[in-house]
Amino acid sequence: MTNAKTISLKPNGITHANFHYQLDPEQLQKVSLEMDMGVETSNGTLAVNTGEFTGRSPLDRFIVKDDITKDKVWWGNVNIPFEKEKFDSLYNKVIAYLNEKELFVRDSYACADKDYKLNIRVINEYPWSNMFAYNMFLRPTEEELEDFTPEWTVINAPGFMANAELDGTRQHNFAILNFTDKIALIGGTGYTGEIKKGIFSALNFILPVYKETLPMHCSANVGEEGDTAIFFGLSGTGKTTLSTDPNRKLIGDDEHGWTSRNTVFNFEGGCYAKVINLSEEQEPEIYGAIKPGAILENVVLDSQGNVDFADTSITQNTRVSYPIYHIDNIQQPSIGKNVKNIFFLTADAFGVLPPISKLTPSQAAYHFISGYTAKVAGTEAGVVEPVPSFSACFGAPFMPLHPTKYAEMLSKKMKESGVAVWLVNTGWTGGPYGIGTRMKLKYTRAMITAALNGDLGLYSYDKYHIHSVFGVAQPRECPGVPTSVLSPRSTWNNDEKYYTTAFKLTNAFRENFKKFEGYASEEIRRGGPQRYAF
Repeated sequence: MTNAKTISLKPNGITHANFHYQLDPEQLQKVSLEMDMGVETSNGTLAVNTGEFTGRSPLDRFIVKDDITKDKVWWGNVNIPFEKEKFDSLYNKVIAYLNEKELFVRDSYACADKDYKLNIRVINEYPWSNMFAYNMFLRPTEEELEDFTPEWTVINAPGFMANAELDGTRQHNFAILNFTDKIALIGGTGYTGEIKKGIFSALNFILPVYKETLPMHCSANVGEEGDTAIFFGLSGTGKTTLSTDPNRKLIGDDEHGWTSRNTVFNFEGGCYAKVINLSEEQEPEIYGAIKPGAILENVVLDSQGNVDFADTSITQNTRVSYPIYHIDNIQQPSIGKNVKNIFFLTADAFGVLPPISKLTPSQAAYHFISGYTAKVAGTEAGVVEPVPSFSACFGAPFMPLHPTKYAEMLSKKMKESGVAVWLVNTGWTGGPYGIGTRMKLKYTRAMITAALNGDLGLYSYDKYHIHSVFGVAQPRECPGVPTSVLSPRSTWNNDEKYYTTAFKLTNAFRENFKKFEGYASEEIRRGGPQRYAF
C-alpha cells in the first residue's frame, strides 16, 4: 500500500505532483502491465525488455570534476571527468523532460550497518525501474519514512536522449555522478543496473575517503560457526551462485563494506543475478527466487509464458532482480563478523589456472589489483578465441579511487584478520574454451566447502604443489574432487600446449600490471606469475 506521507519534489526542480510515492511491488507490476511495459511469465513474474541497452555502458559513465573529486578521483577512461556547468545544463533539461511525465518515487537506503546508512531518493520515469529500486535497495519501515531525509538522489530518465555535441556526453545515453550535489543522473538507457551501480560507485568513494571502510564488489555469506566468507568475481564467474549456499546464510550477492571492526555489511536489499542457462537442478535457490516480486530482464518467453533461459537472442546478459527475502537462508540483518576466507573467482577460458589454489598475501594483493577473468568466443563482436579481461579490484568500472588504494586497504585487513585467500577457477579444464570443458559446479562447490571447513589443511609440501608457472599453491587432494581435476596440466594430456598457453596468460598478466607498477610495492609485484623453463 502507498505510504500516506506527503513529499515534494520541488527541491529537485520537479514542480508537478503527478507522481506515485512508495508503491509496493504488486502495484508497480500492475502499472507496468497496464502501460504495456512488460509481460507476466507463467508463474506471474514480471518480464521486461530494457531496450537498446542490455548492459552497462562504461564509456558513458562520468564523474563531475569539482573541489571534492578533482584531487582524489583516478581520472582516465574508467572515471571520465564531466564539467560542472555541463552537468547543471543537462540536469535542467532532464528535469524539464520529467516535468511532463508521470513519475514513480521511492525512498530507500543503502548499507545494512546503521553506522553507514545512506538515505536515497529514487525518481523514475518507468514503474518497473522503481520496482527494481524496491528490490535492490534496503527498505525503510513506515516509522523510518516519517522523518526520512534523502542524502543522495537518483534521477532516472530512460526516455531522455542527450545531444552529445551540446550536452558534453559521448552519445545519447549517460550516467553521471555529482558528489557536490549528491546526485546520480541517468538518461537514455533503460538498463536498471545503472541505478544500483551509480550508488555503488558513490559508496566506493565515500566509504574509504570518509569512513575508513573498504567497499567491495563481492558476495558474502556466513557459516553456522559465525565465520564470514567473501567472494570476489566479475560477471559470469559464479559470485552469486557460489555464495548462495543452503548450508550458509547469505549476507548479500554483490556489494559490501568491510569495517575496521572486522565486520562485513551488505549495501543492498536484493540480488541481481545472471540467468543465462539457469536451471532448478544447478541453482535451486536462485531459480526459486524467480516469482512474483522479481523482475526478469531481456529473457525470451514461449507462447505459454515459460522462460527459455538458454535463449540469448536478446543478450547474453539476461538478468533477474529480486528482494533478498526471496532467498530462504539469509542473514538478518545483512551483517557478518569474523572474516575467515576470501575467494577470488575467475572464469579462465584458457583453461590453465588451477581449479583452486591458496595465495600468499603478496599474491592476494597482486590478483586483487589484476582482477582477472576471460571473455569467450561469441560474447562480444570480434571475439573468436579466449581473451584475457582484467578489471582492477574485480570492479574497476565502479572504483573512483586508484586501485592500489583499495588493494592497500584489503592487504591491511587480510593481515589484521589472518584471513585465508583462495584463487578459484570456475572456467575451463582440459583445454581452452572450445576444446576443454567448463569446470563442473559440483566440483567447485566441493572445493569451496573444503576450504571453508579447513579440509585443505595448512600449507605443506605433502599437501600442496607449487605451480611452476603461476607460483600458486594448489592442493594435491580435496574431498569430493578427483585428484586429476586438481592439476590443470594433467587434464590437458599435452604438456607443450599447456605450458605454451600458460605462458601466454602470464604475459597478459604482466602487460596489464605495467600500469600499476609505479604504485605497487616490491612485495606486491613479486606476487605475480613467474616464468620457469620447462
